[in-house]
Amino acid sequence: MTDWYEQPVLTGKHVRLEPIALEHAPELLAAADDDAVFQHLTRGRLSSQDDAVDFVRWAEDLRERRVLMPFAQLDVRGRGAGEVAGHTSYYEISPDSRSIAIGYTWLGKRWWRTGLNTESKLLLLTHAFDTLGAVRVVWHTDIRNERSQAAIARLGAAREGVLRKHKVRRDGTWRDTVQFAMTDDDWPDVRARLTARLEAA
Repeated sequence: MTDWYEQPVLTGKHVRLEPIALEHAPELLAAADDDAVFQHLTRGRLSSQDDAVDFVRWAEDLRERRVLMPFAQLDVRGRGAGEVAGHTSYYEISPDSRSIAIGYTWLGKRWWRTGLNTESKLLLLTHAFDTLGAVRVVWHTDIRNERSQAAIARLGAAREGVLRKHKVRRDGTWRDTVQFAMTDDDWPDVRARLTARLEAA
């Protein structure tokens, strides 16, 4: 039986996802070069080396407690091969109900609309459905984050509803969270469509 908490390296043509480690901290800081990237995230922008180290240690602590499976996203294309572009993770990991969430995702702005995010999600979805045997993958996003909602919908996830006053934002206001999900019934069509999209990019 596959261990849902075993964290593999996942590699595609555009991006490699590898377990986050302190060695990634300097390049995570370099990728965190625009406030817009962190506008709707629970944690703020990394603005110093200490921030980057704290971020990695936070992620590693949650991994040890089996709350989060954090990945560094590395660009594997051309001259930038091996450069850290951002972070993503699995969370709400539930082997019993065969459900897992994808989130805490950010990508440096210069990697937006490059195919890295789409392939990153394809790799995570493939591992979840085809390796772990998940029946359900979930996403959560701030109701104000229309860009994120559109991106999740483009992946083929269904908008399931709004969790009212779900979290507190950094500014102290209550966040309503939009929940999306994809099931194993959706997956074959989604996999074919995302694969075709990446091949055409």
